[in-house]
Amino acid sequence: MISNNSSQTSTKFFMGVLIIISMCGPLGMNIILPSISSFQLVFETDYAMSQLTLTVYLAAIAVGQLIYGPLSDRFGRRPIVIAGLLIFIAGGGICIFATSIEMMIGGRMVQALGGCAGMVMGRAMVRDRFTAEQAASVIAYMTMAIVVAPSLAPMLGGILEDQAGWRSSFAFVIVFGAVALIFALKGADETLSPRKRHEAHFGGLFLSFYYLLKNRTFMSYALQVSFSTSAYFTFLGGTSFVLIDLMGGTATELGFYFVLVSAFYIFGNYVTARLTDQLGIFKLIVIGTVISFCGPLLMLVTEVSVGLGAPAFFGFMCLVALGNGLCIATGVTGAISADPERVGAAAGLAGSMQIGFGAVGTFVVGLLLSYYETTPLPLILVVGICCIAAFLSLMLGRSKVATESS
Repeated sequence: MISNNSSQTSTKFFMGVLIIISMCGPLGMNIILPSISSFQLVFETDYAMSQLTLTVYLAAIAVGQLIYGPLSDRFGRRPIVIAGLLIFIAGGGICIFATSIEMMIGGRMVQALGGCAGMVMGRAMVRDRFTAEQAASVIAYMTMAIVVAPSLAPMLGGILEDQAGWRSSFAFVIVFGAVALIFALKGADETLSPRKRHEAHFGGLFLSFYYLLKNRTFMSYALQVSFSTSAYFTFLGGTSFVLIDLMGGTATELGFYFVLVSAFYIFGNYVTARLTDQLGIFKLIVIGTVISFCGPLLMLVTEVSVGLGAPAFFGFMCLVALGNGLCIATGVTGAISADPERVGAAAGLAGSMQIGFGAVGTFVVGLLLSYYETTPLPLILVVGICCIAAFLSLMLGRSKVATESS
């Protein structure tokens, strides 16, 4: 009995460690959102340059997802986790002492590459240690943590920004990373035995990517997920400017509004879990993409007719978040199921596309808001285009697959 209880305690501690290391990347990404407008003033630059602190972070995560898996297959999971956390902390240090926007952007890239290690290795270590049934439960807990971290981070960042300035957000992230490192050193045991390790064959990996890019089913779902995610990341990239600079809101208000939007995304995922068996993946994605498009459509109508205030702006964005909750997880499932022989490669490529498209969306909206400085219309239009593209990617891809099958 004592041995069994000890084993359960060890397993729970291991799960807790994986959750903590998986939270670092999302926390670092979103905590600075309320401070993007401050970067303009501090570093005497425009919004497009300030917003690159988010775009570069996303791009680095997209690249990191492609390389950490093969590296961990060669060297093991634990060294990648430890190295990643050290890099994450170092990146935060560069940011907190940044004297120029270029130095800040460089620090964010380093921070993202470090934080991404925990996101990738957390899932890999679960697959190594647990059976398929156990892994499903553990990954569910990890997903909740990954969703909660970016949901609460803007609220925390907004409070820190208003009370102690933008550097306090980076100080918090550094401390969190240090705590995660301590837990990892104590509880992130190696899960990949030496006999299962092999050389990192990047050539074979990219050949798998080539075949997946030719797979109509994979591309249909992967593009749908990428555009749906881009709609949300585009919102992340421009909302600080819209609320603080155009609407006169505060960083703290921005953080609380983000919690509301995130709650709708979480609810959408809950509905997805309950209805997938009854409706199926395709129908849920169609419903989700349609609901998502209603958000920017109502924003546009309101802005043109009576002017868009903060409650309406974030209220309509809740529709996008709800729709994404219905169509992103289901779309990812469709993408990684498209080629049973390349499930791992499909997961990595779909994840990289998802974040990469989001990075492009944030970059585009940053440029447009810097040029059109008096209206939220650029943000609304880019979000709307992403929602339309998500729906069309699904429908056109399905049509092509049906044509080829017949």
